[in-house]
Formats: sequence, structure tokens, C-alpha cells
Amino acid sequence: MAYKLIWSPASLDDLSDIVSFIARDSRDRAEAFGYRLITATDKLQDFPEVGRLVPEYEVPTIREIIVRSYRIVYRVNHDRKLVEIARVWRATRGTPQL
Repeated sequence: MAYKLIWSPASLDDLSDIVSFIARDSRDRAEAFGYRLITATDKLQDFPEVGRLVPEYEVPTIREIIVRSYRIVYRVNHDRKLVEIARVWRATRGTPQL
């Protein structure tokens, strides 16, 4: 059974900020990259543990997938069959605050 995928308010703000920043140079590239980030999370519904453990936290339920230089950090709740995108973070910004 597939897991439910949700985006936290903070992750939606992150996504909006990323797209807005890229749109300063190219609206088309910004939109395409925003969709790329969203699409990268689709596989989490069927494979919630596909991402690696976040090294800074070393908690089995906090994982991440990398898209270019961005870290998509998410939490897995197996009991509720839920994957929550917690943050979308540029890797050069350091450790994501959850």
C-alpha cells in the first residue's frame, strides 16, 4: 500500500522561495526546477526509504533525497503510512532546521 505524501508548511515556503529566487533570472527555468523538485518526491509514496539518512541527525525516520544542490528532507511514519516533506534546503546553507 502506498504511503500518503504531504508537504509541511515550511517545505512549501522553501519551495516557493527557491522558485522565486530562480525566477529572477528565468521564469521558465524556475518553473521547470520547481516541478523537478516536486516530481523527485513522487517515488517516496512507494519507496519511502529510498533516500539516505540525514547525516546530521542519524535518525532512521529522517531521510533526504538530493536534487542538484538541494536537499529534500522528509520524515517517514510507518505506523501511519505517511511521508512528510519537512524542508527543501540548499546544501550550501548547512544543516536544515526541522
